[in-house]
Amino acid sequence: MLKGLFSNSRDKGSYYERLAESYLQQHGLIPETNNYYCRYGEIDLIMRDNNTLVFIEVKYRKHTQFGGALSALSYKKQQRLKRSIYQYLTEQQLHNTQVRVDFVAIEGENPPNIQWIKSVF
Repeated sequence: MLKGLFSNSRDKGSYYERLAESYLQQHGLIPETNNYYCRYGEIDLIMRDNNTLVFIEVKYRKHTQFGGALSALSYKKQQRLKRSIYQYLTEQQLHNTQVRVDFVAIEGENPPNIQWIKSVF
């Protein structure tokens, strides 16, 4: 159904990030920032869950073969994400802020299966 809808992988990524953001808002999270870029990488979504600042990595896979979206958060990606989070907290001068890192795995289409994993590391 979504075939041909995206002109490139960035468009596809943005679509699924918005889908994840909407899903998380339905579960009470409040958006702060999308697509924070720094020299270490990108943070897809930054949201608030009460007094906790939540950094969210979103991955989409059309198929579950090769492990699907759940296996896409590699050790290397986790390290880049940790450095990006530290950079964001430093830039925003958010000292002594409660933080959490969540992972949203989206697989398939019509409808996509969304799995929200809190506190991945």
